[in-house]
Amino acid sequence: MPLHLVWVVLSLVLSANLARAQGDCSERLEGLVPEGPETHFFIPFDVPEGIVEIEVVHEDTPAVNTLDWGLDDPNGFRGWGGGKSGLENPAIVGLEAASPSYVPGPIPAGTWEVVVGKANMVETPARYEVCIQLRTEATLDPQPRSPYQDPGALDDEARWYAGDFHVHTLQSDGTPTMREALEFADGIGLDFIMLSEHNTNSGLTLYGSLQPDFPTLLMIPGLEWTTYSGHAHAIGAVDWVDQKFGVRGVTVEGAIEAIQAQGGLFSIDHPTVPGEDFCIGCPWEIEVEPTSVDGVEVQGGIWNAIDFWEQMCAEGSHATAVGGSDDHEGGLGSGVLYSPIGMPTTMVFAEELSVDAILEGVRAGRTVIKVNSIDDPMLETELSGERVGNTVFADTATLSVVVTGGTGQTLEVIKNGAPLESLSIGSDPFTHEMSVEAPSEGEDRYRHQVISGADPVTIGSYVWLRAAEAPEPSGSSGGCSCRLVSGSDDDTGLLLAVLALGAWYGRRRRGS
Repeated sequence: MPLHLVWVVLSLVLSANLARAQGDCSERLEGLVPEGPETHFFIPFDVPEGIVEIEVVHEDTPAVNTLDWGLDDPNGFRGWGGGKSGLENPAIVGLEAASPSYVPGPIPAGTWEVVVGKANMVETPARYEVCIQLRTEATLDPQPRSPYQDPGALDDEARWYAGDFHVHTLQSDGTPTMREALEFADGIGLDFIMLSEHNTNSGLTLYGSLQPDFPTLLMIPGLEWTTYSGHAHAIGAVDWVDQKFGVRGVTVEGAIEAIQAQGGLFSIDHPTVPGEDFCIGCPWEIEVEPTSVDGVEVQGGIWNAIDFWEQMCAEGSHATAVGGSDDHEGGLGSGVLYSPIGMPTTMVFAEELSVDAILEGVRAGRTVIKVNSIDDPMLETELSGERVGNTVFADTATLSVVVTGGTGQTLEVIKNGAPLESLSIGSDPFTHEMSVEAPSEGEDRYRHQVISGADPVTIGSYVWLRAAEAPEPSGSSGGCSCRLVSGSDDDTGLLLAVLALGAWYGRRRRGS
């Protein structure tokens, strides 16, 4: 059959399916996916006054292609369903309820847009069809939603807290409900969890109805900033951040600024995961200023990215090591590539179990990653001297570590990315210390890790050492990625000096 007739037949079949499932559409939009380098395109439609619910059903052909789908109202973001499409996954937005990944609220009259991402275009020409239903009566039951509010401190003890920064639910492309994910995390003894949905903050309005049922498990706000050239976490962010960089003026720098302006942390996710058909957009391929990056997921599920992190640190980044399971199945999946919630577990030393304290612990580099589970060995690194954020100012310092639960394994002392010492762990607890000197210029970085066999099972973040009287900055532009939080008036001068020093070593890099 000639190609143009194939498209006619496919269009007729798709139209029949949509019409049969939805009845007559208020508006049917169809056409060819634009070819070219643009990663996203937009399909406008008009909404009159008096509408209380909108349903959008979308399909794409041929099936070997992958399109992502979202929705904007005249004022901006209303949801991102990603790869959800078809009759079983409609996008529904109403006054008091919405389907997963979408945000309920007022339905303003005017021009709305279906936002389409060209995730994976294998065959062209490609076609889309969208059926839009405009309703004056809602079909979804009201949902227990409220604006996100910080729950405050769940525990006032200064200690190490265990959590997972990377978990997905039905609010993006996961299978569990939010409650199911929380129940699993609570059951294995985690202290905090971040439900990091792809390019949507839709679940945050449900936190208020869930958090009271989990009095010892802190829900960290955030989202996964997901592009076709790399993913990153907006740890602690509440507002949606546009992921369509290169389209309509969106830039990576603007996204990082938007995340950090909320008090959030920009942390690169699973940078070494294979891409293309295995994981669309997962490898990090975006040019980014190293000093602007707050963290790197050095262990994302089963995927280790220590080499990527070390390279960033070598080029000026003070990124903290974080970990996340990237669980999509509520802890109940299987297979050699599957990592349940808590694999890995990220330990954060915080003054209390609150959102602000956990974020501050990450900013200060007070993290340890237990690669396989919460039961892996623990290590605590200390570097004597005047510590500000993740940097110690001292001419000579004592580098010490205490390892618990690591008997029979190996402790490695890492300096500037290379092993400095390797010791057998012969007791529990096991302690080790050594004297180190600050370089006359610049800085050295130190961390510890526990090795079992050939693989790390516990990974500590770096602490940086600079001379007590560090050289004046050269005046170049840049910033310190440790994002210091100001304290008393007496500390202001020191804090400003440290921020300026961050500019001294900033350089640009390209992610691998």
